[in-house]
Amino acid sequence: MRLLKLVPDDTNIDFLKWRKVASAMSIILVVISIALVAVRGLNLGVDFVGGQSVRVEFTQEMPPIDDIREKVGDIGLGEATIQQFGSDKAISIRTALPDGDKAAAEQAGQQLVAGIKKAFPTAKTGSVETVSGKVSEELLRTGAISLALAMLGISIYIWVRFEWQFGVGALGRLFHEVALTFGFFAVTQLQFDLNSVAALLTIVGYSLNDTIVVYDRIRENLKKYRKMEIIPLLNLSINETLSRTVMTSVAMLLALGTLLIFGPDVIFGFTAAILLGVFVGTYSSILMSTPILVWLKVGPGSFVPRTSAGNEGAERVAGKSDDGAVV
Repeated sequence: MRLLKLVPDDTNIDFLKWRKVASAMSIILVVISIALVAVRGLNLGVDFVGGQSVRVEFTQEMPPIDDIREKVGDIGLGEATIQQFGSDKAISIRTALPDGDKAAAEQAGQQLVAGIKKAFPTAKTGSVETVSGKVSEELLRTGAISLALAMLGISIYIWVRFEWQFGVGALGRLFHEVALTFGFFAVTQLQFDLNSVAALLTIVGYSLNDTIVVYDRIRENLKKYRKMEIIPLLNLSINETLSRTVMTSVAMLLALGTLLIFGPDVIFGFTAAILLGVFVGTYSSILMSTPILVWLKVGPGSFVPRTSAGNEGAERVAGKSDDGAVV
């Protein structure tokens, strides 16, 4: 039985031909993502802002959001933040913590659930999640630090494993993926909580694996083909690892797509973020991390000593066909 191959062995695509267009598009998307986060902000969950949150699911048609907000306001717990959650009949209601001790918070949570059940008798309510303001600030700070340290640590590792140019390329790719993921949360207003931070860290780890595979092949080819120009060499390296990149990404996308459609609503944002990260990561490994090496003047003679004259005849010299593909 023949093995399934999504990418033929003789694939020879000139990816670097599109590096300027791809880079310009990526920069524009990153700027838009940062602007969206600044303007719209993130829908921070109870983990980060503190307060009480309860999930409500309507068995019949869901009332208008304004009516729900008015009914929740009548409970007497202050202004509530209401967000559609997962399906078109489920919402998350978040209110601020009352002044007082833990007992006051528990009483307010019971009051919130009782008020919702009274206003909407057919609605189903989940358990009340309560996080203090002090704990939420600490969680937000710890989450941001962990994400920054993960990106920095990966860049340092690739710097030591390869060279500083590769570390810069990896950091640029990671920033691109993380920025777009933040932009995704700003656009969709999905709740950004500790699960979302876990999704970002997962994306960073996935990117590390893919980046090392591509960069390791580039390093091997830099040693093998001393007379090949850098752009054809990068195209060759990408094509040689393309089958692995595509197969891994397709397997991940199938699994995450199934989980997104049939999985529980509580991990919907987590799954959606990783799904986007895998898609963007595949694009970045081909059209983001490698062009950075060109701009940093990486070449066949950048890191390794020249071979003796006796080995020069075994080196491969790049050329181009009439259609511009590397041969």
